Amino acid sequence: MSRKTKQKLLRALLYLTLVIIAIIALFPLVYIILASFRTDEEIFRHALPFTIHTIVPVDWTFENYQIIFTQFSFWRPMVNTLLVVCILVPVNLLVASLAGYAFAFFEFKFKGVLFAIFIISFMVPTDSIALPLYSLISDMGLVNRFAALILPSVSSGLAMFLFTQFFRGIPKSFLEAARVDGANWGQIFYKIILPLSVPVFITAGLMIFVTEWNNYLWPLLVTRSESVRTIQVALAYFKDENETFWSYIYAAASISALVPVALFLPLQKYFVQGVTSSGVKG
Repeated sequence: MSRKTKQKLLRALLYLTLVIIAIIALFPLVYIILASFRTDEEIFRHALPFTIHTIVPVDWTFENYQIIFTQFSFWRPMVNTLLVVCILVPVNLLVASLAGYAFAFFEFKFKGVLFAIFIISFMVPTDSIALPLYSLISDMGLVNRFAALILPSVSSGLAMFLFTQFFRGIPKSFLEAARVDGANWGQIFYKIILPLSVPVFITAGLMIFVTEWNNYLWPLLVTRSESVRTIQVALAYFKDENETFWSYIYAAASISALVPVALFLPLQKYFVQGVTSSGVKG
């Protein structure tokens, strides 16, 4: 067997492996989306034995989507979640980019210690600090308010790390030349650093968006009423005293899953570029 033939076989094997991995990864999402177009009765009727109709509906219906918006007012948690992420994403990017700017280009006392604290902050599981954080929010009288969903997340240690690493890869000669021309540090940040940092802004923004969009535990703890309930918490309310409406849950979960996907797909090139640049530079 020639070397060229071996390379073709190895490439084909690699592609086959990647296809299998992709099918395994995408199967739950595909199943949820297709199940959202069927009734509960059909879902359980075709559950076992496993056939093509376990996945693909026999009788397609769009009523599930209509019902979750009309009878369950699913639009409200969607709007609430969008409001939270539309505030947190720009605020986080501003705070993280300024912090990264300081850590990358300035020398100050306890710089190493502060940077280590930021790194540790995004390694600590949220579950481990949820109860003391809830106690603090409760003492401030912010439970069941949007402020309780926003304030604990106004700064992201991971985003700050990404910005710091990316900025460290920018040649300092750019900044020195701007200083010689009379630019102050604010002008340098706005006119030089920001235009060069589009990939890391998109990367950090996507990470923050997905994290807050999928946040469940904290909103579950601090929200009481439907007026401030977020999308992940709302998924648990498609039921009554005697029954859980699985088809409605699948419809709502499909929307919840597809929104981040729809945002990520057109920006994935910048996402990969931002991650690789933040990881190898500096």
